[in-house]
Amino acid sequence: MAEPAKSEDYRNLRGTQKAAIVMLALGEEQCGRLFNMMHEDEIRDISAAMSQLGAVRADIVERLCSDFVDSLGSSGSLIGSFESTESLLIKTLPRDRVTQIMEEIRGPAGRTMWDKLGNVNEDVLANYLKNEYPQTVAVVLSKVRPDHAARVLALLPDPFAMEVVMRMLRMETVQKEVLDGVERTLRSEFMSNLARSARRDSHELMAEIFNNLDRAAETRFVNGLEERNRESAEKIKSLMFTFDDLQRLSASAVQILLRSVEKDKLPIALKGASDKIKDLFLGNLSERAGKMLRDDIAALGPVRLRDVEEAQGGIVNLAKELAAQGQIEIGGGKDDEVVF
Repeated sequence: MAEPAKSEDYRNLRGTQKAAIVMLALGEEQCGRLFNMMHEDEIRDISAAMSQLGAVRADIVERLCSDFVDSLGSSGSLIGSFESTESLLIKTLPRDRVTQIMEEIRGPAGRTMWDKLGNVNEDVLANYLKNEYPQTVAVVLSKVRPDHAARVLALLPDPFAMEVVMRMLRMETVQKEVLDGVERTLRSEFMSNLARSARRDSHELMAEIFNNLDRAAETRFVNGLEERNRESAEKIKSLMFTFDDLQRLSASAVQILLRSVEKDKLPIALKGASDKIKDLFLGNLSERAGKMLRDDIAALGPVRLRDVEEAQGGIVNLAKELAAQGQIEIGGGKDDEVVF
């Protein structure tokens, strides 16, 4: 007889995990029938939960499936894996739909393997590629977006990176057999392992996406999210960093930022800024430089909102780069919107 279920383990299970355990316990035939009655979004959510369950203790299974405790008691644990999940999906869905769902579960979204690699963090991809043959890395970097390839290349060890560059320069048309072999290796070794690793926090991802929206779209999405889920909205806002948040910088950080900012962008950015932000920058300049900046702002005349937002966005990104390099410290959070 199984030991009593540990209530704390049971309480920690999410709804999709409970559904996944029950369906695995029911077996392929019954599970297939249930999948056939579900919406695609429900199938995807439960499939994702199944594939990441790992070993499930028998006492948890018994608590979830009390009506079947006698038959399940002797079966011990269940194993939720990519293979068992795919086997269940094949019973009810077309092969191409199953392939699509499993690829979404296993790795970053994308139509092809090269699209998926473009969605993989450059640090993660570089850490994997540095252990591959230079020719393999050359093939991979020739297939992903140039901006992504550049970031990955910069993270590789210098001698290795230079060898990759030389291979790319000498590379002619890659034979389909070679390309297919590289793709198979990436799919079986890299993507499957990546899917099993810890996923990035969804609020961090959305904060980064919102930071790249224009002001009107950002406001629309944030306001809409506040109506639906205020807690998530507040968490995302706390992770965002905008032009108005520059007032959180120390005087020394502002001075470092001023030395790095393109001089023709600063007047445009400050043209639509709050008085606090203007005072922040002007207060960290000499009297002569401050007067020149005021004159430059006044001489601009009317400026398009899009140009102001583009200049402000460039300065924010520069501040983030300086922070990543350890030259300055920036704080999270978001205060009131700038009114133009």
